[in-house]
Amino acid sequence: MTESLVVRPALATSRDGSAVPGDAASRRSTGITRVNEVLDTFASRDPLGEVLTAIRHFPARDAQFAEFPAWVHTDLIAAYAAKGARRPYTHQAAAAELSHAGKNIVIVTPTASGKTLCYNLPILSAILKNSDTRALYLFPTKALAQDQLAELHDLNQRLENRVGVFTYDGDTPNDARKVIREKAHIALTNPDMLHTGILPHHTRWTRLFENLRYIVIDELHSYRGVFGSHLCNVLRRLRRIAKFYGREPQFICCSATIANPGERRN
Repeated sequence: MTESLVVRPALATSRDGSAVPGDAASRRSTGITRVNEVLDTFASRDPLGEVLTAIRHFPARDAQFAEFPAWVHTDLIAAYAAKGARRPYTHQAAAAELSHAGKNIVIVTPTASGKTLCYNLPILSAILKNSDTRALYLFPTKALAQDQLAELHDLNQRLENRVGVFTYDGDTPNDARKVIREKAHIALTNPDMLHTGILPHHTRWTRLFENLRYIVIDELHSYRGVFGSHLCNVLRRLRRIAKFYGREPQFICCSATIANPGERRN
């Protein structure tokens, strides 16, 4: 039976692995209590189970941490430490290691579990070590791209703006597009813009395609049905054009809600 609403209590440890201070622990406990109260209210209004298919409570678990891989650029480690991420979670370290090894991967972990770090870590580290490295991030909506842009800008400021990070969508001014084509180490876009604004004009994007190493597809579960089949063909065109420029980029895909990541990876 599919769960319509799931409650996952907060972790018992902080991001750096230390014990949660008393005040913070109290706030978390209060927050969980409030969530349970809201959930109980929803359930009381649905006695026949017509809206909520199932309610399940998962016990809190201690976070499992790993060390940053030895190949991660030291400035990037310092930037994450300044944000409070002194150590990655084990799944983040494992995903980063696979990406660094050149594997195509699908990352499937719950919402707010740090999937962004899984791909930003190897990609930003590669760019810091080789400024010619390029990456293309695909998001199903412009709003999601803007969310990730804010995270990347925050990291980039801590890295003294050494990484060119730009969105490329229908709202991008014409006078900015040439600069993006030349300066972007990471271009954040969506399938429609890839289809209409990048692939047909690939000769203007030679800097990107000649150095394209990574393609990130976030919210992988969004691409299903007709939309998914259309994107599949767009990605075939993308790979064909990349191959024309001598590149075979690797794919890093993410989702919180698919059950068959192994099939998607292939």
